[in-house]
Amino acid sequence: MIAALRWCVRRPLFEGLGVDLHSIQARFTLAIATLAVVLFSVMSAIIDLGVRAHVEGDAFEMGEQVASQWSAVARTGRMPHLIPAAAPVDLVQLVGSNGEVMDASRQASRLPALSTHRPPPDDRFQRLSEYVGDRRVLLMAIRISPAPDAPVIYAGLRAPTVVASHGLEYAGVGTTLLLSLLAAWMTWSVTGRALRPVEAIRRQLSTITAGDLSLRLPTPAGRDEIALLARTANQTLTMLEEAMSKQRQFTSTTSHELRTPLAGLRVQLEEALTYPGDVDPQETIRTALATTDRLETIVNDLLLMARLHSGQPAVLEPIDLGALVTEEASPQTPGVPVRIRVLPGVWVHGSRIQLIRVLDNLLVNARRHARTLVEVVVEPVSGQAVVSVSDDGAGIAAADRERVFERFTRLADAQRRDPGGSGLGLAISRDIAHAHHGSLRVEDSSQGACFVLRLPLIPCS
Repeated sequence: MIAALRWCVRRPLFEGLGVDLHSIQARFTLAIATLAVVLFSVMSAIIDLGVRAHVEGDAFEMGEQVASQWSAVARTGRMPHLIPAAAPVDLVQLVGSNGEVMDASRQASRLPALSTHRPPPDDRFQRLSEYVGDRRVLLMAIRISPAPDAPVIYAGLRAPTVVASHGLEYAGVGTTLLLSLLAAWMTWSVTGRALRPVEAIRRQLSTITAGDLSLRLPTPAGRDEIALLARTANQTLTMLEEAMSKQRQFTSTTSHELRTPLAGLRVQLEEALTYPGDVDPQETIRTALATTDRLETIVNDLLLMARLHSGQPAVLEPIDLGALVTEEASPQTPGVPVRIRVLPGVWVHGSRIQLIRVLDNLLVNARRHARTLVEVVVEPVSGQAVVSVSDDGAGIAAADRERVFERFTRLADAQRRDPGGSGLGLAISRDIAHAHHGSLRVEDSSQGACFVLRLPLIPCS
């Protein structure tokens, strides 16, 4: 049967039907079909054995009743020569020790001894299965006494057709194949219906390219695994589309920011070559160096942002944030004073170089916009290390509090106070805060702007 199943699932047969043997549907169907064949074969064998045992058991019991009855008569010596017998136990013989049929029923009178087997004296009752001609006979043999020459009474019947032929086995094989095919068909249909949304998702997904992420996958109804997968994939596509849009915008803005100083530098150099007598070479060189410094700053900032977004691991260490702020804020150049208030026990786990970059950006930004004072406060708040840098300047409008963290974004006041800035400092500072599992925001202040850096607090070292 297994060999027949293997023949049915040969690759050429399935390929002719257009079935991919590597598909989940085909593999699952083959697995269920194989399991069904094994299971139904075992069930068929059990049923076959059970039916045979039941039929043969009933036949032997009926034979035992008839044989016991005539064994008692034979012991009295009044055994009739023609033994009366009725169906179904119509074969009865009394056979002597020499194998000669002494008395028999009408149906067994013309037959030789039904069996040559004689039960031993210590086991007088035995069940026998013999062939008389080409027909199987189920017999009960009883030795009428333990004497050595005691005759044996045989009583039995021809085996019923259900156990005499292989019809039961043929029926079992046919039923097994039919049920296995039914199980395979049902499995193929159910898995095909279940996997139909997956095929639709695959086809739609194959049409989505990096140039167009606006397409979405079809979402099946319900909350099964396939529906959840489609929803998650659509959410991922939405995030990818937003990231690609931001990337295109960033590329465009970066190109513009780099093109402007490069164009100015080119004009200056071309003027120096075209009008050597009218252009001061020293001034041209100084201007070119200043432009080169700005370009270098932008490129370095872009490289730092690329490293932060690539997830490259930084060297992390326990840092006393209060000591670091005091160290960076104290040696300030003449100008707006910085007042520092540090509470003890503010430790974080991070990169010293990157945190210094954040603090420098915030301090430079605050001193640029402050009128008379910059205040820095370091304190632990609700399991977080909080650094607030505030100034008493004009402040930042609520509508611009998130915009100032965008790349190359510079408000009008910042452009006026520092025309050479790159507009990447605050964006880099927020990326560093996120890389340290923290945040950087502009929060409410009584006057001026207040930048607040929050980082996870660790126990004091």
